[in-house]
Amino acid sequence: MTSAPELHWERLKLGLDALPPIERSVDDGRLRETREFRGMTLEQAIGYLENLGGNRTGTHEIDGDRWHARLSARKVPVAPSYRLTEIRITWTGERDVLEPIIYRFRLKAFRASG
Repeated sequence: MTSAPELHWERLKLGLDALPPIERSVDDGRLRETREFRGMTLEQAIGYLENLGGNRTGTHEIDGDRWHARLSARKVPVAPSYRLTEIRITWTGERDVLEPIIYRFRLKAFRASG
């Protein structure tokens, strides 16, 4: 029998898996993945990446141990008179290191966004 916390994490993972990346490629163990997130600010996204071990190296760039993230932001319409900030992040790095970073970022963004 599955416990309530296990069921919660299984459902959360299913929800995350339903949102595919914009781009994903793996070449010789190096991963490049691009995802978009709505309902957060650029500063929040940078803060999440810093909490995952990254260091800001430029206005919109973060470097971690064997991974790199480049961020951009734009306003997108979600209704006739309503716009949300959409953050686009392109990660590059070693697949075995980067996949857990992306997953943890997605968990944080999934729970934090409105």
